[in-house]
Amino acid sequence: MAATPSPPPPSLPHPNKLTIKTAFTLSRSSFHNRRSVSRNRAHIHCQHNTSDNGAHHPQQKPQWTVDCVAGSDPIHIILKPPSLTTPSMPMNSGLKNSKKVCLFYAAEMEALAQRIAAQSDAIELRSINWRKFEDGFPNLSIPNAHGIRGEHVAFLASFSSPGVIFEQLSISYALPKLFISSFTLVLPFFPTGTSERMEDEGDIATAFTLARFLSNIPISRGGPTSVVIYDIHALQERFYFDDNVLPCFESGIPLLKSRLQQLPDSDNISIAFPDDGAWKRFHKQLQHFPVIICAKVREGDQRIVRIKEGDPKGRHVVIVDDLVQSGGTLIECQKILAKHGAKKVSAYVTHGVFPKRSWERFKHDAGGQPDSGLTFFWITDSCPLTVKEVKNKPPFEVLSLASSIAATLQI
Repeated sequence: MAATPSPPPPSLPHPNKLTIKTAFTLSRSSFHNRRSVSRNRAHIHCQHNTSDNGAHHPQQKPQWTVDCVAGSDPIHIILKPPSLTTPSMPMNSGLKNSKKVCLFYAAEMEALAQRIAAQSDAIELRSINWRKFEDGFPNLSIPNAHGIRGEHVAFLASFSSPGVIFEQLSISYALPKLFISSFTLVLPFFPTGTSERMEDEGDIATAFTLARFLSNIPISRGGPTSVVIYDIHALQERFYFDDNVLPCFESGIPLLKSRLQQLPDSDNISIAFPDDGAWKRFHKQLQHFPVIICAKVREGDQRIVRIKEGDPKGRHVVIVDDLVQSGGTLIECQKILAKHGAKKVSAYVTHGVFPKRSWERFKHDAGGQPDSGLTFFWITDSCPLTVKEVKNKPPFEVLSLASSIAATLQI
């Protein structure tokens, strides 16, 4: 008497085709009235063929293992799928899935937001209605708020003046409450970073105050808010943030290093720091360059810049700092470096604040005369109002944070 055939494993939808081949080992003691089925395991081999536009790929034959326990009626079959290992993909493979991000932005950050969205199809720009009531207070709304439920959301902020901080904090507090999967606040420039300590009783460290404001952003469904800041003035300011948020500190220095590699005299670059603080902040990222350290010393009633360490003679010297305001210290560094024989002097700051159009103090070197000005002055687009003012005005050149921000949004 023939054994009852075992049922096939579940069918797979097209275009996957599953072919099942069974082979039972049966033991019979006689061909008359006695039949016994051995307790040996039955082996079923399954061949899983995947078709692509009708093409057959015989090399793809994952084997299914089936345990068939005889001696019961009906026969029990345990189907074990093959142990498949996914081939590893290179990190730069185009098959890597990108996280879709809805990017909102402050009005003055629109140009940078567009550059960020151009970096990846996974980043979609969303708008905010920025209006004001007659009394000057903000009248804000987020169009199609239901449409971002379950999405990863980011807000590109610019605290360029005290007058815009309140309305942007309002947006930052509202977005996480719209049932989104995660929320990231991108604040390229942390404006109160230079006010990070007290020198006298009664001084107020407003860097701590702003950090507290950001630390109280509500959590989203995905957890605490990520706060992305570029080249914060002092690294210890990371401890000003509470555990309610996840501060992520990025740097614009990789953009500078990439730009320096493109210069025709890239093998003749030295890095100068205007003070010990800048050296502590950046020297590890620029350790492969010869280093010059400047310092302010007091002579009578004046504080003047001197070269503390290094030799600029015959070199293209790039002064590096996190930000510039009036620019007085950078100009003094430029002059002392030129006086000591620098062939060219350029400068880089991540944040070009330049209040009261102080950028106008910086002149171009007019073809290699370091005592008359700078060959290049690189800034990023962290301060968008400055970018508009210095566009196409030598020695200024803007290094965009767009690619770096787009990559950070995928964390």
